[in-house]
Amino acid sequence: MRDLVIGTAGHIDHGKTALVRALTGVDTDRLPAEKQRGITIDLGFASLEVGENRLALVDVPGHERFIRNMLAGASGLDLAMLIVAADDSVMPQTREHLEILRLLGLTGGLVVVTKSDLAESGWLEMVEEDIRTLTRGTFLEGSTIVRTSTVTGVGIDELRRALGKLAERAAPAVDAGIFRMAIDRSFTVAGHGTVVTGTVVSGSVSVGDELDWHPAGKRVRVRGLHRHDRPVEQVARGSRAAINLVGVHHAEIGRGDVLAAPGYLEASRVVTVELTASADAARPLRHRARYKVHLGTAEVPAVLALLDREDVGPGVPRLAQFLLASPVAAVHGQPFVVRSESPPATLGGGRILQPSARRYRRRDRTSMDRIDRLRSAEPVDRVRAAIAFQGLGAWTERRLSAMAGVPVEGVREALDRLTSDEALIEIPVATRRTIRLLRDLVEDLEDRVLRAVGRLHAARPRQSAIPRVHLAAELPDLSSEAMVAGLIDRLKRQGKIVAEARTVALPGHQPKLSQGERRLKQELAEAIRAGGISPPDAVDLAALAGPRAAVVPDLLALLRDEQRVAEISSSLFLDFDVDAEMRGKVRERLADGSTLTMAELRDLLGTTRKYAVPIGEYLDRIGLTRREGDVRRLGESPAHASENVKESESRF
Repeated sequence: MRDLVIGTAGHIDHGKTALVRALTGVDTDRLPAEKQRGITIDLGFASLEVGENRLALVDVPGHERFIRNMLAGASGLDLAMLIVAADDSVMPQTREHLEILRLLGLTGGLVVVTKSDLAESGWLEMVEEDIRTLTRGTFLEGSTIVRTSTVTGVGIDELRRALGKLAERAAPAVDAGIFRMAIDRSFTVAGHGTVVTGTVVSGSVSVGDELDWHPAGKRVRVRGLHRHDRPVEQVARGSRAAINLVGVHHAEIGRGDVLAAPGYLEASRVVTVELTASADAARPLRHRARYKVHLGTAEVPAVLALLDREDVGPGVPRLAQFLLASPVAAVHGQPFVVRSESPPATLGGGRILQPSARRYRRRDRTSMDRIDRLRSAEPVDRVRAAIAFQGLGAWTERRLSAMAGVPVEGVREALDRLTSDEALIEIPVATRRTIRLLRDLVEDLEDRVLRAVGRLHAARPRQSAIPRVHLAAELPDLSSEAMVAGLIDRLKRQGKIVAEARTVALPGHQPKLSQGERRLKQELAEAIRAGGISPPDAVDLAALAGPRAAVVPDLLALLRDEQRVAEISSSLFLDFDVDAEMRGKVRERLADGSTLTMAELRDLLGTTRKYAVPIGEYLDRIGLTRREGDVRRLGESPAHASENVKESESRF
């Protein structure tokens, strides 16, 4: 059977609860105060099977003082019964309840005239004409009107048939496929613990599943499930559910909180919305004014921040943000209602565009354009906009579903399309992990990398290339050095950058040296070459430079980049030809599988321990040798080490 949720709506004392009792046999007034006063104060629930549909009936209070309870009950409705008493006709709460249902986006329902035994035929016709006038231009225009009396039983069977037809015609609701339920009650059951109830608005949950509890941000487990007072193993969208939870006390969780599948929702105190004022509102919605926002079963004080004007009147929906007094968990497209604090009145409503947002300024055109794309009817446009708002942040298909208002399967289709169109690009963020970023963002990041290399070239005019680690330090807001490396690789393939294992440079960049610096560079190269296997170290070279010692590190780095010297350690450089000859000797000596001690290496090269130790470490580093305790053997891939030694030596 298909599960649907239908709610009552209408003025106080128009017979909503009596009608539900006549339809189902259930008295939904469960509180002692409701019995004593004869009015509905809080939400009541019953169920009714009509044809192949199982209806969960939500009975709401009609008194204006309990409108917050009515709004909590109206969350998650598929259909509505607007109830008008024959002896009263249309009253103030009839109008307000209908406006709330309209703001919540309902598209199906019918009208019930109750207490028809108290009015004559002519009066009933006048009441129905009032109803047709009231519903003109709303989702109830032209809907079925059924006359009933719970005293005489007139019209009850006809109403059941009408509800069956209404349920059959109801369009299948869009289901995100991920469990979400706003809580409207919390209590404890002896021997079971915490139980919460609500209307399942998407997905399904089974006994044993874990759920996220928002806005607390904690994880709870489902111990048991009831649907319409019967134990079940699973509940799905369109059901009224009672969930027995493990991991939370009933006093901690309650109306306004949300249960959802892990990783689906994120609570936020800032939401971006599309906002419309009610036609009957006494005054427009104003920038920076305080209101109460009803979202799901939550009622939250908030400050309104309009993004394109100073106030909002009836008509065209406007972009806005609500700065909430406490965090809420929502999804894209979720409807809400706005009411004034004093005097209490419904002023407007709309739908969520960004369930988790940062504050925006009106002149931030980039963000305004992205927000506007979240209003698109095309799922791929909304998914793309949601990804754009994430920037470099991680996202999952579940999070995108909530942020874009697209079912998970639709998210996957949108991602496939964006990938095939090359609008999404994979960039590494760790050794074995990548993220997908929009092409516009990647191109912006590439431009930032190029500008950063240019700045570093200007700051280090004597260097032919920039160490990658220095470039990463210049871009601290990027998530990792791996991401910088991924961007460098893309720029290298485009010919926009020259990149080695640990250095980068702009194409055509040449170090800028004075005539004196060029002479000193040549002197350093000659001194290193003349020293053979035992050249002067960095301290000796600085002494050779005298007052120009400060530029020696840059000049040595330049000689290394030009492959005139090989960097053995931070303080020792060998002439490039001497280095090649030295490696040849070691390779030949170890080719038969023999080993070398440090003393034997020293004697083989004809040098001292001062030089043999760093040379041995260098040979290990480039893979020519492999140390085993106090001896060295030929490395596993000596040929590879030989072929790539120039690249290895060019690293910082």
